[in-house]
Amino acid sequence: MARPTMEDVAARAGVSRALVSLVMRDSPKVSAHRRRAVLEAARDLGYQPHIMARSLASRTSNIVGVLVSDLRNAFFADVVEGMDAVAQRSGLELILNTGRRSATRERTALESLLSFRPGGVILLSPVLPAAAIRRAAQQVPIVLVSRGSSIAGVDTVNDDGEIGGALAVDHLVSLGHSRIVHLDGGAAFTAAARRRGYRTAMARHGLEPMIISSEHTDSAGMEGVRKLLKIFSPSAFPTALVCGNDFNAVGAMSALEEAGLRVPDDVSVVGYDNTSLAALRHISLTTIDQPRVRMGGLAVEALAERLRGDRTDPVRRRLEPRLVVRGTTAAPGSKHPGLQSNSY
Repeated sequence: MARPTMEDVAARAGVSRALVSLVMRDSPKVSAHRRRAVLEAARDLGYQPHIMARSLASRTSNIVGVLVSDLRNAFFADVVEGMDAVAQRSGLELILNTGRRSATRERTALESLLSFRPGGVILLSPVLPAAAIRRAAQQVPIVLVSRGSSIAGVDTVNDDGEIGGALAVDHLVSLGHSRIVHLDGGAAFTAAARRRGYRTAMARHGLEPMIISSEHTDSAGMEGVRKLLKIFSPSAFPTALVCGNDFNAVGAMSALEEAGLRVPDDVSVVGYDNTSLAALRHISLTTIDQPRVRMGGLAVEALAERLRGDRTDPVRRRLEPRLVVRGTTAAPGSKHPGLQSNSY
């Protein structure tokens, strides 16, 4: 069956196509009686206005393209939830695409989003090179979440990863840990600040840092622990891990369990993000909370400001993270010798 058109609605309501167009654009120039007739005809026919066509006709767009870095990471689901709530209030429509943490795929996904002629695009922790983001910003307003930028016309929303990394170390030291290893986020743009926070806090406590290059995935967390198992004997194994994010931490916990090491009895684990995954009872992960829902909402608000013409200067939102203590951290177990040593 053919999709009903605006002409079909006009014929059913006994009005002109132009009047149907005015109703679909919510124009105040239409009488209540005719608006009701058009909307009833549209409902009876199952007519849905074509968003792209409407945007082209009005030369404005309420479409917001959203590029999600990794659909498997619950962090992005929480951010999108915050985006959706604000978008609904702002009359904006979200269209999602993903690049699967590949710069090449992200470039293609971004081009696809731009083909919808959106009012703007929000990029969630993209791995795209800055040049690609700059080119996109010349076409539409861009907001970056979990990545910094100095590009004109690009707004950013981030947490303070340096504070977050330090909070994780301070918590573990307060429990009596000194052998604290960081499984970092590798080349992820959020990883550098978290590494700095870890290093700064370790130095402040007079402890020797050790960083294992990793990624923000569960498989990388598992691989990071396996590297540590090759470096240390069971009796000298680090008593605590600061992981790049919750996803990484869950992978690390799985590898620790496979090796016969208990969390937190033998090894304490701290994640980062405070995703819904971390709060699950059987995981109960101590983690650093990013206000993910708020970050998503702020991203849409920043974009809406530009679409309304409220401002042209970029905004740089930086939110402060906090520690959430759950069941994966405790004082180091007595079976570990040499806990007062700062060296690996």
